[in-house]
Amino acid sequence: MLVLGIDPGTAITGYGLVRGGGGARLVPVDFGCIRTEANWPLTRRLQAIYRGILQVIRQFKPDAVAVEELFFSKNVQTTTAVGYSRGMALLAATEAGCPVFEYPPAVVKRAVTGQGRAAKEQVQYMVQQLLRLEAPPVPDDVADALAVAICHLHTALTAQALTSKD
Repeated sequence: MLVLGIDPGTAITGYGLVRGGGGARLVPVDFGCIRTEANWPLTRRLQAIYRGILQVIRQFKPDAVAVEELFFSKNVQTTTAVGYSRGMALLAATEAGCPVFEYPPAVVKRAVTGQGRAAKEQVQYMVQQLLRLEAPPVPDDVADALAVAICHLHTALTAQALTSKD
């Protein structure tokens, strides 16, 4: 199973494709980020995020897309802008016909580190270890996107194993 994980953001939207399943180890297929400029109007930034995600989906044809849910911060403007970029990710995946799954940040962190309140550095380190990367993925948005993909793979494979035992 190939999963595209997405960590939405207005300035940087991280993405990571991870293959796993059938007892095989997790394999990083591709990862990176979609960057937008701070001086661009919001509509142009959202368009760039939408097009970038759609391009990744069309190129790799993932079996599923996993998106990190919105983390509410004290800054309402930031939360709203991230919500918009999250909407672009959901729209691109849905329009491409991919099943979409959403996970809260604490669930993602727990899936890769064992702790729901893990620091960014812990997530980066564990993603590096789980995917056998030479260095931690940077920026942390990319590590978070890979973590979301790993989280979905663990969740989907566990559900699959449980249903096959029935």
